[in-house]
Amino acid sequence: MANKQHPNKEIQAALEYAVTKGWSVKVGGSHAWGKIYCPYNDSECRCGIFCINSISSTPRNPTNHAKQIRKVVDKCIRLEEKQPTTSNEG
Repeated sequence: MANKQHPNKEIQAALEYAVTKGWSVKVGGSHAWGKIYCPYNDSECRCGIFCINSISSTPRNPTNHAKQIRKVVDKCIRLEEKQPTTSNEG
């Protein structure tokens, strides 16, 4: 992750969470504070739509923005495939 931290602590915590799941954070851009990139960026993963997510520098609701970041990370199809599923068969 880049040395520059997001000014909002909730969003910074969500970015750190994304990094622990393998996502990379790139600071800078034309309008956004930065972007997060999925490590599995491929065309089969929801058509690549959610493989990049912009991070706002001053969102209207920082708490919701942080939740959205976590949701995008948690809903990664490739990440879900790698996690073992528990089965109640027996």
